[in-house]
Amino acid sequence: MKKFILTLGSLLVMSQAAIANETIEMTLSTGGPVVIELKPDLAPNHVERIKTLVEKGFYDGIIFHRVIPGFMAQTGDPTGTGTGGSDMPDINLEASSYPFKRGTIGMARTPNPNSANSQFFFCFTDHGCTTLNGDYTVWGQVTSGMEYIDAVAKGEPPANPDKIVSAKVVAAEPASEEAAAE
Repeated sequence: MKKFILTLGSLLVMSQAAIANETIEMTLSTGGPVVIELKPDLAPNHVERIKTLVEKGFYDGIIFHRVIPGFMAQTGDPTGTGTGGSDMPDINLEASSYPFKRGTIGMARTPNPNSANSQFFFCFTDHGCTTLNGDYTVWGQVTSGMEYIDAVAKGEPPANPDKIVSAKVVAAEPASEEAAAE
């Protein structure tokens, strides 16, 4: 029984490590890479949508159309107006207790909580997005490269908007069994 429990525990650690290590890397017109840790444990449907759109090249060339200092930088609209989205159906809210803080990425939506599609936003500060806690879906967290988000042109819309040059899903190497067992 002890061996079974240890084996089960090792499998759980390995599967969590594999989930936690999947990232998206973005290069922006301000530089890069911006490395985003995906949060499928919080928002599996939103993470899957973002990955699908990234793999299709949907975000390559899309501008930051709404950038509010001290609050957030929004992108993901192919029209650049804040009213567009992908041709895929909208996604229902996947609320969680994960707090919006500096580098947290949430899905943009209309007042309808089940209207997220392709637009998302990066929070600039630990306190600027707290009013969104529990009401918007968190799907990722920037782990490096936040300085490139900080540098995007500000405005609603910016006079000369910055853009996502490219984005790719990066699957990390799974942890070795020895490392997972430690």
